[in-house]
Amino acid sequence: MKTLKEFSNGLDVIPAVTSWYLADIGEAKGRQELFIKQSPQRLNRLREHALVESAVSSNRIEGVEVEHKRIGTIVFGHRHLQDRSEEEVRGYREALDLIHSQGRKLAVTEAHIQVLHRLTRGEIWDAGQYKENDSDIIEKHADGRSSIRFKTVPASETPAGMQQLIPFWQAGMQERRVHPLILMAAFNLDFLCIHPFRDGNGRVSRLLLLLMGYHAGLEVGRYISIERLIEQNKERYYETLHQSSQGWHDGRHDPWPYINYVCFILKDTYREFEQRLGLIKSPCGEKTGTVISAVENAQKRFSVADLQKACPHVSLDMIRRVLKDMQEAGRIQCIARGKHALWEKT
Repeated sequence: MKTLKEFSNGLDVIPAVTSWYLADIGEAKGRQELFIKQSPQRLNRLREHALVESAVSSNRIEGVEVEHKRIGTIVFGHRHLQDRSEEEVRGYREALDLIHSQGRKLAVTEAHIQVLHRLTRGEIWDAGQYKENDSDIIEKHADGRSSIRFKTVPASETPAGMQQLIPFWQAGMQERRVHPLILMAAFNLDFLCIHPFRDGNGRVSRLLLLLMGYHAGLEVGRYISIERLIEQNKERYYETLHQSSQGWHDGRHDPWPYINYVCFILKDTYREFEQRLGLIKSPCGEKTGTVISAVENAQKRFSVADLQKACPHVSLDMIRRVLKDMQEAGRIQCIARGKHALWEKT
């Protein structure tokens, strides 16, 4: 609540880079309706892909992995799940279904935040409940040592913190003294600093970005996975969160690194949305467009395994076929073959 409280009377100055992001996102939002009116079949396929990518990526950021060959069954199937990891991925998909089906009709309340947490945590004993014990963010060092990276709000103060946070968001959206995207990012920062649950806070924070996007008129998260883009920029996520959380308890923090990171992700989400629709000439070419986008978003050097993580719904044969076509077109080259094959963008 520290950030939203600081913003409650409006902002005298907005950093230039933030203003640039807001302008770019505003333009993309203006084109959003035009793109949505295009081929429904094409958009339906993007929506299916985004569901898979979001459920897999958001859990993978937290170290929850599932077998690649079982992803389709976990996300869309009804068969028995094999372990806890699969249960959490399925639960995240159910949370996505809830948000996408209700959109802005689903209010941002404590009760709904707890519902999202309960869905993502499955049958675990404290699903949907605030933490009972203090849980700081611990950093593990290469030499085996551990240190406290950030002291979260104590468990005894968490309910009061959440009760203050929600009204600040609601008042901000009603009064419109601060741009809704800045409010979204500020809420997200405060939520992560409060750290209301024992585990699963990161996943819920990403679901809240998606939900608040609907409240701000941004529907692009229905078609492009925000979670996958956050995963692809995970180092920057942790870096900006660390920068903006320093001094948070005393209200002396600088929220703008994290706010700009969220704006960067939203801008990139729109960029990829328009790029996908531009690349895809027909429904049968959507997976090709997905792999091409993954290559373009990858580091200069990347592996097939990197692409599998970025495109969990695309088969290995399809990925290899697209790589071959891009190689023949001179866009990439293979610099190491065999089990640990490595590709490089030209």
